[in-house]
Formats: sequence, structure tokens, C-alpha cells
Amino acid sequence: MTGPGPDVSVLLVTYRCAAETRACLESIRAGTREIDYEVVVLDNASGDGTAEMVRSEFPWVRLVASPENLGFAAGCNRAAAEASGEYLLLLNPDTLVHEGAIERLVAFARAHPEHGLYGGRTLDPDGTVNGGSCWGAPTLWSLACFAGLLTTAFKGSALFDPESLGGWQRDTVREVDIVTGCLLLAPRALWDELGGFDTRFFMYGEDADLSFRARALGYRPAITPDAVVMHEVGVSSATREDKLLLLFRGKATLLRKHWSPGRRRLGL
Repeated sequence: MTGPGPDVSVLLVTYRCAAETRACLESIRAGTREIDYEVVVLDNASGDGTAEMVRSEFPWVRLVASPENLGFAAGCNRAAAEASGEYLLLLNPDTLVHEGAIERLVAFARAHPEHGLYGGRTLDPDGTVNGGSCWGAPTLWSLACFAGLLTTAFKGSALFDPESLGGWQRDTVREVDIVTGCLLLAPRALWDELGGFDTRFFMYGEDADLSFRARALGYRPAITPDAVVMHEVGVSSATREDKLLLLFRGKATLLRKHWSPGRRRLGL
């Protein structure tokens, strides 16, 4: 494209979630008025009419219909290649954007460039806080608690579920180890410097890896409570078993990439 691009490019990677994608796009259009934006949708060969729905109902959206399922990481990279914004906003298609959320997230990023990666506050459909907008880094202790079912028994515990960051309600600005890909803003320049997502991750773990690599460059990823979305978790995962398999695979890839050999063996 010629000339300056929009302030932010919103990137959605879709897979068999036509109704949720429609609602998400409508929420972006209704709730984003004070900033120049574009939306790029990468459809991962859904085969359920998702791509056709976007093409017919949202002609202002740039649609990339992949002939194969690229996964989340490669799908985001492909969508980013079509984008021209100063910032890239990764957004899950099963989210509903609250009014002003995108403007506030970009404003926070502009005011605090030292953080590099930015997230917000996610809510469950019933309005309660969903802690999944960010996580603490995995440790041998957190993995042991998970394997020993302590994380399940004491969900949200600062001691036995440390990756959840305890009882913090995501209601204050805070630096975090990991900003998750359901709502993740990055300056385009930093995204390019990092090379986007590592495509060794198909789905899950790629956002943790991106956060770790940003921190290695001296950035301090952060959450602002002023950017709020509703997130209906896991719509694009076919079954709970599929999701768990992808989650474990992503965690294993993360440990293999970032942990020392001895620690890696114990973690795996």
C-alpha cells in the first residue's frame, strides 16, 4: 500500500466459528470510533462457511482464505503480512470488544513504549474476570503442582497455581511474564524485529515464546485494565482432548526452546 497505514491492524485467525466471528466483527465496528483501524481475517480452511460469511457480510474486512489449516501461529504471521498498521492487535474471534477497548490499548502502548507487548482484561460471558489474558512463566514448581493436581484443587492459589498470578483481578496496570494471544498488541516494528510467532508452535505457547523473546530485548510486557473484551474460551477447539493435546505440545516446545538441558528434562 502507498502512504501511511492505519493506527492499528486487528488480526483474527478463524477456524469453524462463523457465528462468533460475526459477533466479534460487529463488536469491533460498533465499539471502535476514535482510531483509524483495519481488520484482517485469516480463515484456516474452516469449510463451514466462515470465510464466505466474512466476504459477504463484511466487505470492509480484508479476508485471506487459506486452503489449509496453518494453525494459530502461522495464521497470525500470514495475516500480519497483509496488514499495514502502526500496531498489530491479535484478537481471538470468540471475543466481543467493549467500547473504546482498542483505542485505550493503543493509547496505553503509545504512552508506555517500554513494555513492548500489551494486553487487557478479559471477562467470561457472565461478566466475571477471566485470568487468561496473561500468565506467569512456567517453573519446575508450577509444573509439579499441575502434574500433582494441586493446581486443579487450588485453582487461583498464589502458591499452588502460580502461573495464574494468584487472586489478581487484572484491575491494575501490571508487568507480566506472558501476554496471551487472545488480546495482544504489538508495535509493527517490534513484531518484525522478533520475526512474528515461531511457527514451531501450531497453537498454544507461541504467545509465551513471543513474550520471552521481547523480554530478552529489554521490554517488559504489561496489562492495562482499561482495555476490556469478553472472551468465550476454546470455541475453535474441537474437543477438550484436542485442546489439552495442543496445550501440552505447546508447553513442551516452549521448554525445549527456552530451558537449560537439565531443567528441560525435569520439566518435560
